[in-house]
Amino acid sequence: MKILVTGGGGFLGQALCRSLVERGHEVSSFNRGHYPALDALGVRQLRGDLADAGAVRTALEDAEAVFHNAAKAGAWGSYESYHQANVVGTRNVLAACVAHRIGRLVYTSTPSVTHRKTHPVAGGTADEVPYGEGFKAPYATTKQIAEREVLAANGTALADGSRLATIALRPRLIWGPGDQQILPRLVERAKAGRLRFVGGGDNLIDTTYIDNAAQAHFDAFDHLVPDAACAGRAYFISNGEPMPTRDIVNALLAAAGAPQVRGSIPFGLAYAIGAACETLWPLLRLRGEPPMTRFLAEQLSTTHWYSMAPATRDFGYVPRVSIAEGLRRLRDSLQRD
Repeated sequence: MKILVTGGGGFLGQALCRSLVERGHEVSSFNRGHYPALDALGVRQLRGDLADAGAVRTALEDAEAVFHNAAKAGAWGSYESYHQANVVGTRNVLAACVAHRIGRLVYTSTPSVTHRKTHPVAGGTADEVPYGEGFKAPYATTKQIAEREVLAANGTALADGSRLATIALRPRLIWGPGDQQILPRLVERAKAGRLRFVGGGDNLIDTTYIDNAAQAHFDAFDHLVPDAACAGRAYFISNGEPMPTRDIVNALLAAAGAPQVRGSIPFGLAYAIGAACETLWPLLRLRGEPPMTRFLAEQLSTTHWYSMAPATRDFGYVPRVSIAEGLRRLRDSLQRD
């Protein structure tokens, strides 16, 4: 098939493109920049901004299916910048799917759409865990709006008489070889002695090895038709191996040969620091992301792990790479680099 991946130059995006090419598909990627790694895979790159409806419509012109993976992520930035990328961009992708009679859309969402202040989730499913409210971060707010609209679009009639089938996947904390975001930041802060756990680090969290995150997308895609059990629904995705934050962070640092983290700060102090940073950064026009925000303090200190049973039941997702094996692969890849 002719498949377009939005954000194919990112961590998950490259994994999706690589495996789709290996599966024999003709793959294109819609990116803001240009990525030599995609050239090496034989992926056609189309440059543009998700908020540009014309550019999105042109990019999807020849596509038969879409993996909408691109998003503005992070814990800091203006609401408008997140809204343009995540909400307007997703609306443009949906409109282009209808315009070009594209029948399948797999959307990469996030568990953050269900975040509630210090509200733990232990083994919940998407049917059991409600959407969050009162977010203190534009990322979660805008991703929730986008996810709702993607799911609402399921079953939309197309001009050729077919219908659009959509699904939203919520992978939790993706890591592994090729990560240029989470692990490098952890290593940098650990080496500088600036990394602490919030609330002790004993809260259980789910994470997702990169190959498993990509596999979930392919499993969903293979089952996705308008009347499928998975169509129009959201699913949490992870390795299904919840671990204390302290253990998984130190395991990742060990794989990278970085110092272990022992210290922690109370949640109340981290939350207060986050509130202060949110005030001072715009007031003093400081550059970069602040070291802490209220949303981050809540995320880092709260138990969040989920049931994979619905994903297994509805589209056969079973994590194939354990955390132990993933850590071995990560360590080997970093040693080669």
